[in-house]
Amino acid sequence: MKLRLILSFILLATCFTAFSQEKKNEAIVEKGLVKISIMYPYAEGKTFNMEYYETKHMPMVAQFLGSNLVKYTIEKGIASGIPNQPLPFMAIGTFYVKSLSDYQAAIAPKRDAIRADFANYTNVSPVILVSEVVK
Repeated sequence: MKLRLILSFILLATCFTAFSQEKKNEAIVEKGLVKISIMYPYAEGKTFNMEYYETKHMPMVAQFLGSNLVKYTIEKGIASGIPNQPLPFMAIGTFYVKSLSDYQAAIAPKRDAIRADFANYTNVSPVILVSEVVK
């Protein structure tokens, strides 16, 4: 009887964990969100301070976005997708927002402060891609 109870509990816990993770993944990538990818190309002699970017720059910009921001991510480039090819990007920062117009309205008055902060973590000009999450 105790063994059945323990096995039932383990099965229930496993199912709960699996289903809760599935819902988290759905919330992470929501169709219709706007994704702003700020990509920092790799080039010989260029630098990137990941610690500053992670602890200062991205939280600062995220604060400007307010409730329009769903989440943001930070990626550190480690290799090219093609063997023996140079790293394409040193880092990529991504903001997922509900509205592009609200994003632009929040960023516009802060654009100079954001650009001025670049010197604190990189000597690279970023490439920015705005896209819509479709799946």
